[in-house]
Amino acid sequence: MSAVASWRVRPFQIAGVCTPCPKTLLLPHGKMSMCPPIWACDQWATTGRGRVGVREDGRVPTGVHLRDARQQLFDAAERVLLRNGPNGLTGRAVTDEAGCAKGVLYRHFSDFDAFLTDLVLDRAGRLEREASALRELAGTGTVAGNLTGALFTLFAPVPVAIIPLITFRDELRARLRQVMPGGGIAILAQASSAISAYLTDERDLGRIAADADIDSLTLSLTGGGHLLFADRAPIPPTTDAVDRLVTAVITDAVQR
Repeated sequence: MSAVASWRVRPFQIAGVCTPCPKTLLLPHGKMSMCPPIWACDQWATTGRGRVGVREDGRVPTGVHLRDARQQLFDAAERVLLRNGPNGLTGRAVTDEAGCAKGVLYRHFSDFDAFLTDLVLDRAGRLEREASALRELAGTGTVAGNLTGALFTLFAPVPVAIIPLITFRDELRARLRQVMPGGGIAILAQASSAISAYLTDERDLGRIAADADIDSLTLSLTGGGHLLFADRAPIPPTTDAVDRLVTAVITDAVQR
């Protein structure tokens, strides 16, 4: 009973044996589940046949199954990273933030660097999808205005926080190199690709000079944008500040 003394247990509608697994669950009279905590049955917890206990602070018990555990762990890692930086991002910090047992993370990932690799690739893929909207703006609005808006997406708080995480962990960089044939640092690579593709489209449309050096423009916008947004202050740079950077970089290339 001491193991469950800190929990406020809601009564089960039905007491007995778990149908899916079939192993003894936590019963109303206080007996502990025979299922290992990280294998606790989501069928029992979510089908209405039972109710899980919750702590007084509102967090779920560590034995409760996480729906879409990978995504919940990724989201928890983001919050820890934004709050505590790369040094504070540990396996324990992630599982504590997610409100689950540490073993849950290692059920889905072979080790913590494998988890971080998938986290970075997942967020890089998300950024790539969001950045694809930039190409659709080619030929509309102004080149400077489109690029200014894009930098706020490409260097939002989470992407900016992931970049030092990659540089901070040697093993993470090594694993990312294995799965990114094109090389480069994830997040910065996606940002560069999006900017380069957009500038190329604008050049093809005649809004950027035919002899413009797309690679140099891309490098200046990516590097300058990262430096501008990399300050860990909670307030991002102003639109005017970003627009000044963009304008300074592209002024000679934009067709008047």
